Amino acid sequence: MTIKKIVLAQPRGFCAGVEMAVVTVERALRKYGPPLYVFHEIVHNRTVVDDLNRQGVRFVQSVDDVPKGAKLIFSAHGISPSVREQAKKRQLQIIIDATCPLVEKVHREVRRFAAEGYSIFLIGHRDHDEIVGTSGEASEHIQIVANTEEAQQVSAADSERVVVLTQTTLSLDDTREIIEALRQRFPKMITPSKEDICYATQNRQDAVKELAREVDLVLVIGSHNSENSYQLCRVARSLGTSAYLVNDFHEIDPAWLEGIERVGITSGASAPERLVQETVDYFKQRGAEVTSIGFVEENVHFALPAEFQ
Repeated sequence: MTIKKIVLAQPRGFCAGVEMAVVTVERALRKYGPPLYVFHEIVHNRTVVDDLNRQGVRFVQSVDDVPKGAKLIFSAHGISPSVREQAKKRQLQIIIDATCPLVEKVHREVRRFAAEGYSIFLIGHRDHDEIVGTSGEASEHIQIVANTEEAQQVSAADSERVVVLTQTTLSLDDTREIIEALRQRFPKMITPSKEDICYATQNRQDAVKELAREVDLVLVIGSHNSENSYQLCRVARSLGTSAYLVNDFHEIDPAWLEGIERVGITSGASAPERLVQETVDYFKQRGAEVTSIGFVEENVHFALPAEFQ
């Protein structure tokens, strides 16, 4: 292995929504003690989930899996009204909502446009927790659009009352072609404001573009079910740079590093910084020097749920 330089992307790692959600669970553990139940993974990161699991947090895919009277937290990805109702019916003791405020903003827009009788095209992946929760706000008004082919197939009762909204973890680059395909069919369509795209998703993708131009290979620290982590890999590859998604340095295949001198490292919005530092140490121990590249200083913070303020 001849790695001479490690280049760290800035910004990377935890976004404000993930930080808020993880701290919420940690505070709830301290206040109420285990067992504590979380609907879906609090964030899409295996290390975070495993760490909390060891402390007595139980992640469930259905409210029916939570014992009556137990304590429940909703994950950062948001939930549909039916899940909230189900939780109330089961008389769950403490229901704390750790939904990311950016996701909640899209939920509010869905409710508003549905009430006004609009057809809503929701760009995203059908089985992603965020899309499942968002579409549950007004499923009879929503059609999910995953790609340009599907954009050619959707329909609207009134072509002048159409709006498109997006999964927050997709960037402007990810959605541009789909929105353009929809706009050609529905010229009067209302498009999402830039604020509906997660600032962290866009910043991290912009940073990885810079990174990919400076290195021979990019490593993205993040879990394989993390949409934004996967997209970072995709962006790097789109610029012709090899890129791999790994949970941590243990998953690095030495074969990837054959003939490589400069390795770029970034991390998804749900990946803890310690995993990045462990990966950096892995290369430093092999003689690589470390530098960083970046252009955005993030200072966004979201308030914790009222219970912990």
